[in-house]
Amino acid sequence: MTVTLDHVTRSVDGIPAIRDVLLGPTLSGKTSIMRLLAGLDRPTTGRVLVDGKDVTGVDVRQRSVAMVYQQFINYPSFTVYENIASPLRVQGKPRAEIEKRVQEVAKLLKLEPYLERTPLQLSGGQQQRTAIARALVKGADLVLLDEPLANLDYKLREELRTELPRIFEASGAIFVYATTEPSEALLLGGRTVCMWQGEVLQAGETSKVYRHPDTLRVAQVFSDPPLNIVGVKKSSGSVQYAGGVQAPASGLYAGLADGTYRVGFRAHQIEVANGIAGRHAFQATVTVTEITGSESFVHLNREASNWVAVLHGVHEFPPGHVLDAVLDPNNVFVFDGSGRLVASPRSSSAVM
Repeated sequence: MTVTLDHVTRSVDGIPAIRDVLLGPTLSGKTSIMRLLAGLDRPTTGRVLVDGKDVTGVDVRQRSVAMVYQQFINYPSFTVYENIASPLRVQGKPRAEIEKRVQEVAKLLKLEPYLERTPLQLSGGQQQRTAIARALVKGADLVLLDEPLANLDYKLREELRTELPRIFEASGAIFVYATTEPSEALLLGGRTVCMWQGEVLQAGETSKVYRHPDTLRVAQVFSDPPLNIVGVKKSSGSVQYAGGVQAPASGLYAGLADGTYRVGFRAHQIEVANGIAGRHAFQATVTVTEITGSESFVHLNREASNWVAVLHGVHEFPPGHVLDAVLDPNNVFVFDGSGRLVASPRSSSAVM
């Protein structure tokens, strides 16, 4: 099955919220697209096509669509079994078929021990598993998941996140998954549509969009912690960064024309060391260090700019500590004055 948005716009109070054809920040238009695909809203202009057939005006009840929200939406007085079975009972399926399909999806979602419990007797992760199971049991061709892990605590979110690819593959349906988190997009793979304020910025294979963002804005949307940015001017075989650091125009800079650029680099692209040959070093002041166990997030201040570096292992830097933040000129993203990508890291492994 293929789903196409054909020159779709959606206006909210007269303001365009979507233009043309789902990673993006809050209010980027992800939920609006979900509602259009589900048939809950109609586009202001354009069409929604399923396998080439115009379904723009088809009632939501006649579409083969299921949707999971970030809120835990279950029937509170029903057991888990009854919640999962409810769409099949509405469809008038025979009791034996209901039993078979509920047991199958309960096994897939690891809900078999909880079928006789009510939602209030479940953890948040189990409640959301129940909602996903109810969506899958319908056998819908299209399943929409609108930030389904957003309201789970960290441990439950990580547990369910790693299981989603297995669940999706076993189902056989087409899934559209909306998230604000780049790590979820990378984990799920497939294709990613990068959005900002109702506009599609870039769409393509997830790893390619991540490694080669078309614009500075795409790189920002697809970076967590936030993308670090610094201005740079190339002239006569050297580069000068904002704040006065000067270095040879080596690495990616060598092939650039003289001019002014903006350089972006993700948190893992910063090294903290002294005297590494061929690297460009910046003195920066530590503002805070967050230790998560296997990694340390070091927040830095340099020339009124705030950067974040992620280092493997436990590193304790006191606030006010001055260190060298080091960049490899082969491992940065370079954007021109309009924000278009002109150079990206040469080693694909360096940016993952």
